[in-house]
Amino acid sequence: MFQRRSLLAAPIVLAATRARAQAYPTRPISFLVGFAPGGGTDIIARFLQPALQESFGQPIAIENRAGASGTLAAAANARARPDGYTMLMTTVSASAVVPPLMKPPPFDIFAEQTAVVLAGTVPLVAVVPMASPAQDFQGFLAHARANPGKLNYSSSGVATQQHLAAELLSFEAGLQMTHVPFRGTGQAVNEIMAGRIDIAIDTLPTYLPHIRAGRVRAIATTMPQRVEWLPDVPSVAESGFPGFDANVWYMVMGPPGLPEPIAARWVEGVNAALANPTLRARIRDAGFLPGGGTQADAVALLRRDADRYAALIRNANIRIE
Repeated sequence: MFQRRSLLAAPIVLAATRARAQAYPTRPISFLVGFAPGGGTDIIARFLQPALQESFGQPIAIENRAGASGTLAAAANARARPDGYTMLMTTVSASAVVPPLMKPPPFDIFAEQTAVVLAGTVPLVAVVPMASPAQDFQGFLAHARANPGKLNYSSSGVATQQHLAAELLSFEAGLQMTHVPFRGTGQAVNEIMAGRIDIAIDTLPTYLPHIRAGRVRAIATTMPQRVEWLPDVPSVAESGFPGFDANVWYMVMGPPGLPEPIAARWVEGVNAALANPTLRARIRDAGFLPGGGTQADAVALLRRDADRYAALIRNANIRIE
């Protein structure tokens, strides 16, 4: 009798779950961000927030939970109820690169999060203080080689894309620099403008306003070709390091077990927001390549970059102590 009741109850539970998903959302949503305000993750989340609120008809509260290279927020997302009322704006580092390096891993990057939709991608840009003796990229290389072990570089945490890009450059160029991790890129901005950080290889949207205002000097970008926002700044690849390529993607992520209809609402909402000409222009002007696409695209991107960066980390022997 018990088994028969259980079998009869299963379709009822499934139907109730589908009904709740179709009615979603009926109350405010928490949108977690794993870094402090001012960094790329926070910027893209706030760009999308008003359009998503209008699409969903509910408030969306951005919650900055900085720490552990973005994995504090990602782990909170992994523990959240799969009802769509806690969602995450994450990065390649926080959801694909850093967690497997931690002991123990805070969550399984494939089983304990649900990739939903790509929000955007950004190149990285290498910047130095205005007082730096390096006037360009080649000048910085000469300065660093002449002062082995004396220069430092910032990142938003161990094994983040900023860290990996700087380590990759150090390896290929034969540089010896000290890593200074912060809890978010916003903190590093003040330090480099004050001249206490020698170089940052960080997300373009974070530094583009300061580059335009003359508060920091851009010396190189990290995609294979020059980027449209800084056409006079050479890429690392064209400056003697062919094949050098580093970027950061931002993705909407849900808890494990997120119902497909709820994921589909977010895919629809984000794609609609990114198709709006006014918002799309604002996002591009800030230094982002707008994302979008299907949930299957997001799942494939997570898998591909998790594998790619795991190989890079093994080769560079990067560890989280």
